[in-house]
Amino acid sequence: MPNVDQMRETLKEVFDPEIPINIVDLGLLYSIQQPSPGQVLVEFTLTNPACPFGDELAGRIKEVIHRQEGVAKVETKLVWDPLWTKDSMTEDGKLQASMLGFG
Repeated sequence: MPNVDQMRETLKEVFDPEIPINIVDLGLLYSIQQPSPGQVLVEFTLTNPACPFGDELAGRIKEVIHRQEGVAKVETKLVWDPLWTKDSMTEDGKLQASMLGFG
């Protein structure tokens, strides 16, 4: 079973459909929990409540985490508290956003 840091790194494969930055650097990933052996719960948000890609991101998160050895079940939870802001982004995410004209 991967640890939380390994799963966080793996989730860098999941990109926001509108902003070509991964969900970790974009600051959309809020938490990764392991409630019991083989189970993973990922809490994430979107850049705004009107974003239509919640289901798509949830599916990609499940797909990427489920590939990890020892993971039997993956659940996702879309949360809105706290609301996402640009301050949620990592320094790498902010740099990527500015290079792409999103900063």
